[in-house]
Amino acid sequence: MAGAVNGGAELFFERLCLALHQAGEAMLPVIRTDPARAARLCQGGLAPAQLSFGTALDLLTRPRLARLLRNFAPRVVVAWMNRANQHTPRGDWTLVGRLGGYYDLRYYRRCDHLVGNTRGIVAWLRGQGWAEARTHYLPNFVADFAATPPATDLPHAGPLLLGLGRLHTDKGFDLAIRALPRLPRAVLAIAGEGPELAALQALARREGVADRVNFLGWRHDAGALLRAADLFVCSSRVEPLGNMVIEAWSAGCPVVAAAAAGPAELLRDAADGTVVPGEDAAALAEGIAALLGDPARRAAFALAGRERFESEFAAAPVVARWRAFLAGVAV
Repeated sequence: MAGAVNGGAELFFERLCLALHQAGEAMLPVIRTDPARAARLCQGGLAPAQLSFGTALDLLTRPRLARLLRNFAPRVVVAWMNRANQHTPRGDWTLVGRLGGYYDLRYYRRCDHLVGNTRGIVAWLRGQGWAEARTHYLPNFVADFAATPPATDLPHAGPLLLGLGRLHTDKGFDLAIRALPRLPRAVLAIAGEGPELAALQALARREGVADRVNFLGWRHDAGALLRAADLFVCSSRVEPLGNMVIEAWSAGCPVVAAAAAGPAELLRDAADGTVVPGEDAAALAEGIAALLGDPARRAAFALAGRERFESEFAAAPVVARWRAFLAGVAV
């Protein structure tokens, strides 16, 4: 896995490696050099290898990775996202490419099988010419936040809305801020870092809501934040999956989401969440206001979301699916 320091795909890679190891699978995680990630994997009982996973000019990673794999002798190698697929050699193993988005498939042409973490991605892969027998839906799992104590450092006088994610235009936090003038009592907390921070702060000032928007920076207590929030707001423009929606379900936090691909697939509108049109701050505000004004409906959404988490996105069912898949494709 050659991903970033923080990110949903990267953190799920860690969770899955540790869970498969705990389930009895022999695992060799190979990661881009990252002492903190390596330490977390070591703490869980694994012995990760670290390589540079550089650009096309990196001539050392592939032979070093090939040597590691020959020595470990795996039956299946899972290459996680584009850069890892670029460097992973063929060998006496089944090569699986794992996609968490609509990636450039040139990186995956040597793979025997492809895994997508949404049904939409798998349908797209098949539309690109990949056979049904070689494309597989395997969802993510998230931590169980049911017993997590709520965060206590989020002072607010009215209903608390929570956004989570990198401060990037894809995440649509500008839409959540533009919705806030239509929600006069609500407070918005946004946990994340990224290049849009200054622009979002300026937008909050222009909209006259700067005193009701709290930028929390990067947080490692998503469960505690969700447990403290009245609503989780997913305003993303681009969201292939939406781990945050599943995390909100885990925490029993009702969800309002714009209709990006992942949340629109996950949420059953009016059953376990509210889905509103994308790029529409007024519609987002209307969806939020309707839920804030209906405590019984919020409670019903929270319960239904928790049931979806337990049946589809908790560690046990997802790890069981991964183990069955790996056994089925192993050489």
